[in-house]
Amino acid sequence: MTGRFITLEGGEGVGKSTQIRAMATLLEARGIDVVATREPGGSAGAEAIRTLLMEGSDDRWNARSEALLFAAARADHVARTIRPALALGAWVICDRYVDSSRAYQGSGGGITDADLLALHAVGSEGLLPDRTFLLTVSPEEAARRVTERGGSDRMGNKPADYQARLAARFVEMAKAEPERWRIIDADVSADEVAAAILAELEDWLP
Repeated sequence: MTGRFITLEGGEGVGKSTQIRAMATLLEARGIDVVATREPGGSAGAEAIRTLLMEGSDDRWNARSEALLFAAARADHVARTIRPALALGAWVICDRYVDSSRAYQGSGGGITDADLLALHAVGSEGLLPDRTFLLTVSPEEAARRVTERGGSDRMGNKPADYQARLAARFVEMAKAEPERWRIIDADVSADEVAAAILAELEDWLP
């Protein structure tokens, strides 16, 4: 694979979608082909599974059902979108990836990290990003942003203790793999966040 695979992670309201758009614009200005995508989703099959996952009541699926559905969506996404784009030399920027499953269904749902990574090994052949950015904001700012955009989907509506556990899990993962992860303070302006992300990619830029 000749492209770069970059993911953005974090809880609700941290600004991932905004930064995906900013990164795509900045990288394209450098002459880089960019594929911006998301999880769950990013391919026809994965988008169909997304509807099952993101709509309905909080208790529609238990953690194990969610983990299997996310893994299935990711397998299709990787096979049909991510790997082909990387093979052509494009940079793939993805809003969430397997680390979200490790946080949401792991720390939030009680499934072991080993089981989640085993699912990933089977479904997506263990593909990991070249770089993962964890965007962090205060709970108050996250709540303000979620309200401003008109509320959350099914995953974002999970209770506060769940949200706190997954936030802590994201930080734990980032600190355990510093060569892959970068933690970005997203309480500042969107332009400042974009500049901080771009600075962490400078060594790869033409």
